[in-house]
Amino acid sequence: MNKLIIDCANEKIFLMIITSSNIYNITHENTKINYEKLTIIINDFLGLNDLKIVDINEIYINKGARSFVGIRNSLSVVKAFNLAKKIDYYCYSLEDFKGENDLSHENIPNLCNKFKVKKNLINTNFLS
Repeated sequence: MNKLIIDCANEKIFLMIITSSNIYNITHENTKINYEKLTIIINDFLGLNDLKIVDINEIYINKGARSFVGIRNSLSVVKAFNLAKKIDYYCYSLEDFKGENDLSHENIPNLCNKFKVKKNLINTNFLS
């Protein structure tokens, strides 16, 4: 099962792919231009690792709280992937995992399962 983690809520755009045998990640500057081409950045990242969006089974997306524009754009992209390719997604916030010590990106799928983060539900936490 291949998992894609998207985190645009912080200082950098962070992407991670978790496959059964490897973990890949990349960061990009958090700029308006990069938000506008987020799907291109994701597809390029997948291609670098010999994957396509149809190879992804689950997407995990940080729903905030922090950058409104980054969160809004990344949620829109993930919702589009869900509608077009039927890829399940999980919207998490680090606040969902209170009391956990290992909040690394590669542990996010396990934490979402442990804390019963609902699939295909967007409930954002924007800071103003």
